[in-house]
Amino acid sequence: MANPFVHIELQTGDLAKAKDFYSRLFDWKLEDIPAPGGDMPYTMINVGEGTGGGMFANPDPKVPSHWLAYVGVDDIEASTRKARDLGATVLRDVMQIGDHGWLSVIMDPTGAVIAMWKPKDIM
Repeated sequence: MANPFVHIELQTGDLAKAKDFYSRLFDWKLEDIPAPGGDMPYTMINVGEGTGGGMFANPDPKVPSHWLAYVGVDDIEASTRKARDLGATVLRDVMQIGDHGWLSVIMDPTGAVIAMWKPKDIM
């Protein structure tokens, strides 16, 4: 795998305002779904061609709204360990997201945050 960007996610303090803004600005098609393992809604972003994503209301009002990019990996555990070995700080260790797959979130040695994603194999 070439480790492409596979998902882009907005964590926002005002989900309704973000949905209105981005759907009107880019004509994105938005679909609200239940968040795996939680009560908060999650909005899927369908961009047509290219990498889509999602958005949700950030539960911590002290954290400013921000975008987070996810990179696809073949082995989430090994990639997370490798990142740590290379000097990254693991902000969210490997966790399963429903029946969809696994993610981890790291901060690289320069302070930039990025996530990794391993989808569940579909048989």
